[in-house]
Amino acid sequence: MDVKIVKSYLLFKPEAEECYPFDESIAVFKVQGKMFALLSRYQGRPLVNLKCNPDHAIELRGIFEEVFPAYHMNKRHWNSIFLDGELPMGELERLIDHSYALVVKGLKKSIREGLEVRYGKPLIYQGDIKKH
Repeated sequence: MDVKIVKSYLLFKPEAEECYPFDESIAVFKVQGKMFALLSRYQGRPLVNLKCNPDHAIELRGIFEEVFPAYHMNKRHWNSIFLDGELPMGELERLIDHSYALVVKGLKKSIREGLEVRYGKPLIYQGDIKKH
């Protein structure tokens, strides 16, 4: 999977921002200052960390060999996904959407509602496992 395409999809999310708080090789993607994805390399392989519903995170780890408990993050709420495996792009997009929606749901009510008004709930919460 092309890392540039993944990066473009991450930045396509409403008000997504890319920053490099650790070093120039680890891209962090945030919405309203809260991280929803981290793009890096692990053992030379391209990797993305995404937030996930804990029960769903376990399911995904059992289905896809590219998905495993997040490297250097809360393993209950975050998965790491190797981008050079067989995971379909559509599934990765769904997981990015889910991570973004979870982070938005955790924002202060006024900020969350502002995003919903500006972009619409369907765009904000697409890919959400449990609909808002």
